[in-house]
Amino acid sequence: MELVVQFQVLNQSCQCLAWKPHPATAWGTESQHVVAGYSDGTMRVFSISRTEMELKMQPHAAALTAIAYSTDGEMILSGGRDGLVAVSSPRTGMTIRVLADHKGFPITVLQCTRKQYHDFGVEGGELWLATSSDQRVSVWASDWLKDKCELLAWLSFPAPAGPKGFGSLPPSLATFCPWDPDTLVYVGFGVQKEALFYNLRKKQVVEKISLPYFATSISLSPAAHFMAVGFDEQLLRLLHCPDGAAQDYAGHDDTVHLCRFAPSGRHLLTASHSAVLVWELTGS
Repeated sequence: MELVVQFQVLNQSCQCLAWKPHPATAWGTESQHVVAGYSDGTMRVFSISRTEMELKMQPHAAALTAIAYSTDGEMILSGGRDGLVAVSSPRTGMTIRVLADHKGFPITVLQCTRKQYHDFGVEGGELWLATSSDQRVSVWASDWLKDKCELLAWLSFPAPAGPKGFGSLPPSLATFCPWDPDTLVYVGFGVQKEALFYNLRKKQVVEKISLPYFATSISLSPAAHFMAVGFDEQLLRLLHCPDGAAQDYAGHDDTVHLCRFAPSGRHLLTASHSAVLVWELTGS
């Protein structure tokens, strides 16, 4: 429990970050890279092993709000407060594609996953999604080496008229379901407080799980059918899917704005304004 390495960028706020995927065979020092997005529209790639910044790019004119590596680590997807999504190469430092489908609404989530077989009748070996603060999710199939990127689904979840300004609304969040590659899970401001399971093949919501409040964070376990949901009410809920059996946990003194399962599924990390908690899942 000690600080190993620290990077500091003066006069800029770090808004988002992502680890570069590493080979499944070993945890090599060469693969330990982090990309971070900043309030001035820049992103920086840091080498953990060499404790230095390797690359600085500015694919956006607005602050970055979401960032992710492609599954092979060869591309970086970044989303801005203005709703633009950029695809950049960390090898060349060049931005190869800018997508304006969510323009005007801050990007809240970017996530990539390997596409199964030749699913959904489109080319590419990767699926990725973008979520914006207007309750919309776009799902794409891509093959970056062939410069192919095809829109697979455009989802818009209904919501009542809310107060002006997205900062006062619960965030729109979506994630691919680890135990069902055809499904994504969405939470956000809506008619009901619930988590929606949307099947990309059937093109419909196939399951709904009620929540006590609007969610502020969400994570699905890669090892078991568990979903962690954080709330503004200082509450963490662990749900078993699909039966919806729930267990609530206190411990935070502010909004639970981050939930993240470890790859093993045995631990869960949650964060609020001034605390980071690590939970151990037993008997799962």
